[in-house]
Amino acid sequence: MINLIHFKNFLQSIFRGLFFVGIIVALAFYLASVEKIHDSTHLAATALAIIIGAILSPWFFKYQHSLQAGVQFSAKKLLRLGIILYGFNITFNELYNIGFYGFLIAFIVISVVFLVGLFVGVKVFGLDRETSMLVSAGSAICGAAAVLALESTLKSDSFKGVVAVGSVVVFGLIAMFLYPIAFSSGFIPLLNSDGMGLFMGATLHEVANVAGAAEMAKDMTSGAFTQSAANLAIILKMMRVILLVPFLLIVGYYVAKDNSHSNNPHHTSKKIDIPYFAFLFLGVIVLNTFLNTYKETLIFANFSVQSLIDCGRLLCTLCIVFAMAALGLQIDFKKFIKLGGKAFGLALVLFAILIFGGYFLILCFQGILW
Repeated sequence: MINLIHFKNFLQSIFRGLFFVGIIVALAFYLASVEKIHDSTHLAATALAIIIGAILSPWFFKYQHSLQAGVQFSAKKLLRLGIILYGFNITFNELYNIGFYGFLIAFIVISVVFLVGLFVGVKVFGLDRETSMLVSAGSAICGAAAVLALESTLKSDSFKGVVAVGSVVVFGLIAMFLYPIAFSSGFIPLLNSDGMGLFMGATLHEVANVAGAAEMAKDMTSGAFTQSAANLAIILKMMRVILLVPFLLIVGYYVAKDNSHSNNPHHTSKKIDIPYFAFLFLGVIVLNTFLNTYKETLIFANFSVQSLIDCGRLLCTLCIVFAMAALGLQIDFKKFIKLGGKAFGLALVLFAILIFGGYFLILCFQGILW
C-alpha cells in the first residue's frame, strides 16, 4: 500500500513537472515565432527556453518537491531521445560532399579544444575534472547537446552540467552575432564566402549558432555570403556532431579505466555506462540517409516519407527544447555565482582558441576546400 502511494505521488510529480516545463516550452516557441523578437535577437526556442527556465528557477526550487520528477525526466530522458532523433538532420551523403578533409578539420578542432580545455580547466582554473571535460566538450563539439550527452555518459552531478551549459551557451550566442558582423565589416581578412562558411562550421558552438550566423551573414552582406557557403557551414558542423559518438566512447572508456586504477581512498570508482543512445543516434542517421532516397514516396494519402522525416525533426526539436527548459530551471544562482566564474573563464579561453586557432586552420585548407 505504501509503495502504491509512493508510485502515485511519483507519477503526479512527473505530470506536474512536465506540465510546468511544457508551459515554458510553449512560451519559448511563441517568442521565437514573433518576427520582431526573432529578427532582433536571432534566438531559437532552445536558447529562449533555457533563459526563461533560469528566470523561473527560484520558483522551481521553492516547489521542487512537487516538480522534481518531471523536470528531471525532461533533462535526462527527453534529452537522450532528442539526441537520438537529431540524426534526422544528417545524411551520410551530405558528409561525403566535404569528405576526408572536412572530417580532418572536425577531428583537429575537437581534439585540440578538448585536450587544451581539460588541461587549462584543471591546472589553471582549479576546476574538477568532470566540469572541465563538460565545458571543453561543449566548446569543441556541439554546445549544450555535447555537454548533456557527456554528462549522461559520466553520470556526473547535474549541477556541473548546468554550469557547463550556461558557460557554453553564452559564448555561442556572442559568436553567432560577432561572426557575421565581423565578416560584413571586413574584419576577417583572407577568407572568401566559402572560407567563412567553413570557419563558422568549424568553430561555432551550437548547430543553431551556425544556422543563425549564416542567415545573418547572408542578410548583412546582401548575398556576398552565399547559400553554398551556408551549406558548407552546416555540413562541417554536422561532421563535428557525428564525431560525438566515438568521442563519448573514447572518453567513457578512459575515465572508467582511470577510476578503476585510482588509489585515492576518497575517490569512489564510478562505472561508466556505454552510451547506447549514441549508437541509436548513428542508426537514425543511417535510417535518414535511406529515407531521403525515397522522400517523395507517399506512405498514405498526402503523408510522404519526407513528412515522416519532418515529424522526426520536429520531435527532436521538441525534446531538446524541453531539456533546455529543464536545465534552466535547475540553475541555482548562489552556486552558479560561486562556481560558474571559473567555468566561464575556461569557456572564454576556449572561445579565443576557437576563433584564432580555427581561423588559421581554415587558411591551411585554402585551395583544397575553398
